[in-house]
Amino acid sequence: MLLAELNVRHTRLHMPTRRVALGDVYLPTSGPAYGAVLLGAVMSEFVRALDDEQRALLPRLLDDARAGLSVPRIALRYRLQNDTHGLDRSRHRIVGEARGERAGAQRDHRVVLELDHHGRADPQVIGAVLAATALAPSARLVALRALEVALRRPRLPEGVTVRRLLQGAPDLREFIAPGASASGAGIEDAWRGVSADRRWAMEVLGLRAEMSVDRADVQSRFRRLVRLAHPDHGAARDGAAERLAQLREAREVLLAASGVANSVGAEQTG
Repeated sequence: MLLAELNVRHTRLHMPTRRVALGDVYLPTSGPAYGAVLLGAVMSEFVRALDDEQRALLPRLLDDARAGLSVPRIALRYRLQNDTHGLDRSRHRIVGEARGERAGAQRDHRVVLELDHHGRADPQVIGAVLAATALAPSARLVALRALEVALRRPRLPEGVTVRRLLQGAPDLREFIAPGASASGAGIEDAWRGVSADRRWAMEVLGLRAEMSVDRADVQSRFRRLVRLAHPDHGAARDGAAERLAQLREAREVLLAASGVANSVGAEQTG
């Protein structure tokens, strides 16, 4: 069961620009206030990785956020924007998970905090502030208070299971290439050791973890998927521009990667 979710959109690791946008969020601030708990946890987890200048600027950013942040703007050396086109996604969540059956048919539940570590730390902190700002005024105060407390005394919430996603990848529900799958047993193990950028690009082009990656195959898959995604060939016009941009970026990532002809298996053992 989903209790809170924060999607931070940010520049991919292989790109030199610094951009942050806010993706989809579910941040309840009433009752257990799991939304505020999640934002505080993201701040606590990533704030230590900021450099001295960014940490010095962060209190001012939180003060500005009380009245709402105008976008676009520059904050902590990042451009804050609304456009998410071409940006990676880091997804942080709090979920309730069942742990099997107890006597009397009672289920044992636990609360799990998932923190996505595949991107840089600074956009995660900025994204948490953006998410608080986007809330209604009363909820914003609750969320900003959680962020301020976490800034002063970074610590993760007690009584939750923490799951750090070191090989995180964007949510593939947005676009899954024909023949690719977003679920299945052993998928995370198969991708272990593959960078998030490379995994994302391979999955967009329909390549599985065990498949080899070579230039000719990348070009061939790109051309075929572009034809399938193009409105001139019968695809829906809604979202076509983003799908085509994803395909182009995935091709560039794989062609620019060193050792493009090597298999993923070689990358895992290298």
